[in-house]
Amino acid sequence: MTQRCIPAVFMRGGSSKGVFLHARDVPKERAALDALLLAVIGSPDPNGRQLDGMGGGISSLSKGVIIGPATRADCDVDYTFAQVAVDKPVVDWGANCGNLSSAVGPFAVDEGLVKAGDGEALVRIHQVNTRKVIHARFPVAGGRARVDGDFAIAGVAGTGARIRLDFLEPGGSATQDLLPTGRAIETLTVDGVGPVTVSMVDAANAAVFVAARDLGLIGAESPEAIEANSEMMAKLDRIRRAAGVAMGFAARPDKVGLANPKVAMLAPPTPFTALDGTPVAAEAQDITVRMISMERAHRAVPLTGAMCLGVAARIHGSLAHELARKSQSDEVRVANPSGVVAVGAEVEKGERWEARSAVVYRTARRLMQGEVLVR
Repeated sequence: MTQRCIPAVFMRGGSSKGVFLHARDVPKERAALDALLLAVIGSPDPNGRQLDGMGGGISSLSKGVIIGPATRADCDVDYTFAQVAVDKPVVDWGANCGNLSSAVGPFAVDEGLVKAGDGEALVRIHQVNTRKVIHARFPVAGGRARVDGDFAIAGVAGTGARIRLDFLEPGGSATQDLLPTGRAIETLTVDGVGPVTVSMVDAANAAVFVAARDLGLIGAESPEAIEANSEMMAKLDRIRRAAGVAMGFAARPDKVGLANPKVAMLAPPTPFTALDGTPVAAEAQDITVRMISMERAHRAVPLTGAMCLGVAARIHGSLAHELARKSQSDEVRVANPSGVVAVGAEVEKGERWEARSAVVYRTARRLMQGEVLVR
């Protein structure tokens, strides 16, 4: 069988990895593009390993990125994100990946899509999935994005050049509003679970937040322990799907997609041991989260999920605001299985709550470049 060669770059962005493709090199028709991405990543794989593709067997390593010319006058490039299911023939286009967003600017500069002189570059990104704008700022030397630096992020070994991401007006990324139901907190009636107190928030990504205590957990359990509890995983999925209906993603729970909304368990600052063995004290965090992504307990926290939580923690009356440590800092320190990520969130209350911006810092690195082979 002859294989087809497609120009591609394999990049790490934050705590995720994905295959980056130029829009000019892939089909425009969605069904053909889905088939291509499934083949590139190696899905569906009933073994859950994606050995016949570029994926890594978990949601944070099963991703595709399409970069093309900007279709907005106030942006430099279009960025479309594809979340590829590991064990199903599903490509979800309903959300953004905040971690891979950090690699878009460096990719655009290194590929010559955006010209940048030495110093700090600004790449204005049109995030197609959410119809939002992201400003990426990072150092450039010799016409290429710098990789070396002293900035470290939880879940990634070593250090790198710091990338600042400003998500502008992140509210209503997948729905019509920051608070899709108009309420900061409410009781959701879930089939097979009963009444559950939740907050449903859409900032950079849509999420439903539930208190871990209401599920009989402390909120600092390891991803492995959460996944081993099949009854809890099923309960969380029912909550997620019920919230998806309430937020307008689908008319019925069984029609809610895999990527949106996310579901997350929250707890007050709780000490735990990170995946790398580092102890994380309660004093080093403002709120604890365990988030489910693509039916798996996330080993870190999806960056857009962390931003959504950071925004939610600024909304008075929300579950996140109730559980988070109150401080005068501009940042919310979000504790997750890999450590702590700080999120800056600017939120205002007028006639309704509005999110002006969310700011995070990441690192990124080009890992391979050349061609990916597709059957």
